[in-house]
Amino acid sequence: MNNNIKVAFIGLGLIGGSIAKTIRKTHPSANIIALNRSSAPLEEALSDGVINAGTHEIDDNFKDCDIIFLCTPVETNTRFLPLLSEYLTPDTILTDAGSVKGEIHDAVSRLLPDAPFIGGHPMAGSEKSGYANSSDHLMENAYYILTPGPNAKDKQIKFYSDFVSSLGAIPMILSPEEHDYITGAISHVPHLIAYSLVKMVKDADGEDEHMKMIAAGGFKDITRIAGSDPTMWEQICLENRDNILSITDLYIDTLKELKSLVENRDSKALYSVFRDIKEYRSSFSTQPKGPIKKQFDLYCDIIDEAGAIATIATILSTSDISIKNIGIVHNRTFEEGALHIAFYDEESCSRACDILKRHNYKIYDSK
Repeated sequence: MNNNIKVAFIGLGLIGGSIAKTIRKTHPSANIIALNRSSAPLEEALSDGVINAGTHEIDDNFKDCDIIFLCTPVETNTRFLPLLSEYLTPDTILTDAGSVKGEIHDAVSRLLPDAPFIGGHPMAGSEKSGYANSSDHLMENAYYILTPGPNAKDKQIKFYSDFVSSLGAIPMILSPEEHDYITGAISHVPHLIAYSLVKMVKDADGEDEHMKMIAAGGFKDITRIAGSDPTMWEQICLENRDNILSITDLYIDTLKELKSLVENRDSKALYSVFRDIKEYRSSFSTQPKGPIKKQFDLYCDIIDEAGAIATIATILSTSDISIKNIGIVHNRTFEEGALHIAFYDEESCSRACDILKRHNYKIYDSK
């Protein structure tokens, strides 16, 4: 992979900023250009050394790019397409980073019919938004879906796939249609469900707001994504409308099935369904993840008292074990406070597990 690659970004928010930061980390000699409507992200990215140049319009900065990333909403991306035509060469890969692929593929086919377009969707993100929340490790070990258009040559698809791998992500090639159905099921409808659950509690709560006060633990975990950008999710629901409607119908049927079992006090059937779902859910973490191991982490019980995290961190550091990330998990699955510790490699995780057990900490399976 050529480290002198030239890439340009239209939009420098959470995803665009994270991809740019990751490119700077993995390809330090890259020439990175960014266009953004507001100046603050450009100024911060220039100050950080993430980008080489910033602009508010399509200009000569976009000449001779190897890859151009469209990282704004589809409607905004579409407005930029005609302006890019004079800067696209047969070797320039045009891509995007949106979570719906059908509409952008249609727009490219209509406005840039000869462009070698490869849709892209990093399966990573946050309920937070903006360049200030971007990071150079958001892509790490994440699946990165590629949806090649009809004009993308095999060598360009391979080049871009290799490039995605160089960022620490795991490329997966799908058709736009398959991508939109899958993300509808694993991302878009779950967001609707999270929003609906929060709305249900809001509507059911009394004037004293006791539900709101004690809505922690499991409820807070499964509704975390309801804190996402409402503008973005309004657009996603409209862009992937048909898939979301059909999958929502499937979810409603499933919920009705469970409701019926509860209504009929069918203990054996309830247990069987819950057991099967638990086994399927547990299998998520054991599915092959491609060439990169997804994560090395453990959970352990800690007493909720001052210095508890510091004690564990000291135990591990004195054993020369580096911690990648550490934090409290608010989940009543665990007996007391639960500490989630992530490590850089499997050996460190295994050693940490043994050491903490010797210090009488209870360790849980990371599933």
